[in-house]
Amino acid sequence: MERNKVRKLVLYALFVALIFVLGLTPVGLIPLGFINVTLLCIPTIVGTVILGLKAGLVLGFFFGTASLLSALGISLVPQSGLAAMLLAENPFFVVLMCYIPRLLVPVVTYFVHFACTRRRKSSLAVIPAAICGSLTNTVFYLGLMLLFFVICGLDSAPVLAVIGGTGLIAGSLEAAAAALIATPVVAALSRMGITGNKD
Repeated sequence: MERNKVRKLVLYALFVALIFVLGLTPVGLIPLGFINVTLLCIPTIVGTVILGLKAGLVLGFFFGTASLLSALGISLVPQSGLAAMLLAENPFFVVLMCYIPRLLVPVVTYFVHFACTRRRKSSLAVIPAAICGSLTNTVFYLGLMLLFFVICGLDSAPVLAVIGGTGLIAGSLEAAAAALIATPVVAALSRMGITGNKD
């Protein structure tokens, strides 16, 4: 029992460290010239599948914290111009925009994975869970940004441009990257017996 607790704490620490390394440094961004693909969702997705929903929510909270620090300019990654505009107008909206999508990632990941493994145990269940978790982050982050820009009376044209162009392309690539990376990582951790007590 004590050994399982220690193992779970080590996994928590590992996933949280990965979230901050990916979120606050250029390590978490894959530059493709016209867009950047982020790997930030992956530790939260893998942690949720391996450790369960409660652990996933904790990781989602730290994901949101890393996102907020980046939005505040406390990061090695350049501050988002759109986030900076919203921050100057209403900091509370930025907090909501950073945390709500990140807390929804583990919820969607967990229930999609649960639904896919309910009848048959399959390592391939990670694929739809990772894709849905990643897309949840993209859709809700950009959606809330657009909503808050409209509420604050800011020019929403730049956000619409991001959603229509970069958001669609980057969102699809991020979902594909999440599925391609999370699936073998979860499989490897499971084979090694590195799992926590699921919810």
